Amino acid sequence: MALDSQSLKWIGTRVFHNECAGRESCLVHWNEGEAFPSLGIGHFIWYPTGVDDRFVESFPAMIDYLRARGVKLPDLLARLEPFDAPWNNRDAFLRNSDTASVRELRSFLSGTRGEQAGFLVQRAQRAFGRVLAAAPEVDRESLADRIRSLINTPGGAYAVIDYVNFKGEGVMPSERYHGDGWGLLQVLQGMDKSEGGRALDRFRESSMRVLTQRAEHAARAIEKERWLAGWLNRLETYREPE
Repeated sequence: MALDSQSLKWIGTRVFHNECAGRESCLVHWNEGEAFPSLGIGHFIWYPTGVDDRFVESFPAMIDYLRARGVKLPDLLARLEPFDAPWNNRDAFLRNSDTASVRELRSFLSGTRGEQAGFLVQRAQRAFGRVLAAAPEVDRESLADRIRSLINTPGGAYAVIDYVNFKGEGVMPSERYHGDGWGLLQVLQGMDKSEGGRALDRFRESSMRVLTQRAEHAARAIEKERWLAGWLNRLETYREPE
């Protein structure tokens, strides 16, 4: 997946608006009830010292990616040793959420959207192998063709990258309702139910069916009554740049 810097900036801005609704305060955030903050355009998880939750920590890997490309880090990140979130809990974060160092960190994360999109591209590429390995062998070649068709355009690459960041790969047996998953694998498999059109149009239509099915099968009514509309609005952004 070879994307130029302009395409990466466009993808980064789209993901930022999806995850943060364009609010820079969201770039360094700690959700109520969580044991860790989420940072950057992809809400990358960053664990404090001594915390090891069930989610995959991704912020350190993203910073390693930027560092390897010569991006200068703000002081708050550059001087950390070990590289753990510097707030022990949400209360400590909230007390320090408007300090000069945190404002600098938010500005840094806003200004490196394209570079962060590059990290998301790399992560998505690694996900493709896991998705294909989880598919029935007879389907792997056709699914690989669909991935290649999508990632050849900025809009298609954005859609795949955002969907993996948004709803996952679809390879975990635990991520099922009534036996049906909702990740990238299931969306790619569902593209054969969409007739004609570009790969991106078929991907968008399949995504809508997959997430609608998830909401209808969910035990919690909130998924259908409140969340589904937002999910479908997000999928409507899966189009080529104008």
